[in-house]
Amino acid sequence: MTTDCSSCASASGCSTGAARAGSTQDGSASAAQPATQQLQRRRRLFQLSFFAIFLLAPALNLLRFDLTETQLWVLGFRWSLGIDAFLRGEASAMQTAWSITWRGIIPVLTLVVGFLAVAYHFGRLYCGWLCPHFSLVETLNDLLHRATGKLSVWDKSPTPRPGRTADKRWWPVFLAACLVFGFVWAITLLTYLLPPAMVWGNLVHGTLTPNQARFLAVGTLVFTLEFTLARHLFCRYGCAVGLFQSVAWMANPKAMVVSFTRSRARECKTCDAPRGSACDNACPMRLNPRNIKRMMFACVQCGQCLSACDTTQTDQGRTPSLEWKVGLDAVRETLRQRREEQR
Repeated sequence: MTTDCSSCASASGCSTGAARAGSTQDGSASAAQPATQQLQRRRRLFQLSFFAIFLLAPALNLLRFDLTETQLWVLGFRWSLGIDAFLRGEASAMQTAWSITWRGIIPVLTLVVGFLAVAYHFGRLYCGWLCPHFSLVETLNDLLHRATGKLSVWDKSPTPRPGRTADKRWWPVFLAACLVFGFVWAITLLTYLLPPAMVWGNLVHGTLTPNQARFLAVGTLVFTLEFTLARHLFCRYGCAVGLFQSVAWMANPKAMVVSFTRSRARECKTCDAPRGSACDNACPMRLNPRNIKRMMFACVQCGQCLSACDTTQTDQGRTPSLEWKVGLDAVRETLRQRREEQR
């Protein structure tokens, strides 16, 4: 019986994958490419699915807080803490306290603990695989790169990509996308607070209330500017969800990290010549994936650096020098980084 490593993003890191790569270089060259592509296709599928949920959740009453009724909706049901029943004299203080604990405190704590537990072991996995905002960051990065060759308007130098040259005709597309997504973001957030049918109905018929119109105008302006100028800065420094994930991840020496085989560092000079190192150019967060863990605080575990490394190294008949490591392997990687840092 043989072990199937085709679905592993870092098959070269295990003994089976390494042996197979060493025995059939030509075969690995054709097999590794689909493996990395499959990883990114799977990630994109998760992103698109969660983005659709984000947009449709208010309309389906999956999650929203209706300000007109002062009512929370969760998974299609009205979610109440029982305070109204207490005010009407239909529940005692003890019953109300239990209701608040059971229907409010416990669910929130469970979600928070579960979310941080995932981050503790895998880092900002939510950001790289689910977050709707980061999905737009990657989309807008690609459009801006087509227009300028850069991933951010603040980049001082272009980020080279194979088979692509900057074309200023993409500028209107990028700016229009920022505006459209800014409006979509604003109206979606408004539907989390007001009945979606009312919001969309007022918009279609041109009967938005002054407050609704102001919310959409200001929200569209703010989000458009953020998508245009500060999307990376928000992910790194402005997002509390991402920040808490990073803090939990940094606290765990066994958490999943991107490991770099430094004994093969010389190979990086030719991995994507003459453009430079493929992993650096692939990272959507503008990080250096070969750096030590504490310098990768904003890493979203998207795996694009792994895919780029796998592709370029495979094209040259070599195994990747980047791979995910977790558990004791991650501890060894962290200790090795500390030793090299102290030299």
